[in-house]
Amino acid sequence: MTDNSTRLDHVVLWVSDPAASAAFYQETLGLAPVRITEFIAGEAPCPSVRVNDETILDLMPMTMAERMKTLPGAAESAGHPVNHVCLSLPEADFHGLRTHLEEQDVPVSDYSYDSFGARGKARRSFYFRDPDGNVFEARHYG
Repeated sequence: MTDNSTRLDHVVLWVSDPAASAAFYQETLGLAPVRITEFIAGEAPCPSVRVNDETILDLMPMTMAERMKTLPGAAESAGHPVNHVCLSLPEADFHGLRTHLEEQDVPVSDYSYDSFGARGKARRSFYFRDPDGNVFEARHYG
């Protein structure tokens, strides 16, 4: 990619089992895995899942938290100051995700309406957690 404009590149989530988390994101959210084989072979520090062409979620093992020395206090946070990550979806995918989560017995919140985000007010949104307790919001605008 040659466009160097400002954009979200990746979010790092602390997880207990990166391979299992990658499977969750692949099977539940339909996100494509990245570097799974390399992670299992010990050639990458973590696997990732692709949100879109420009953005990935890194699934960092919690055991790596103690190595986070570049920023004072980072090891102690282990991601907990993050409130949630929001995924914006087309309306049909939004409904499909909620149905799939419910079929997999993943608890979901009630709907929220007209919550503000990067593109203004979203018509509807709901929240759920991944297997490690990371909170996600799913929303659609149109």
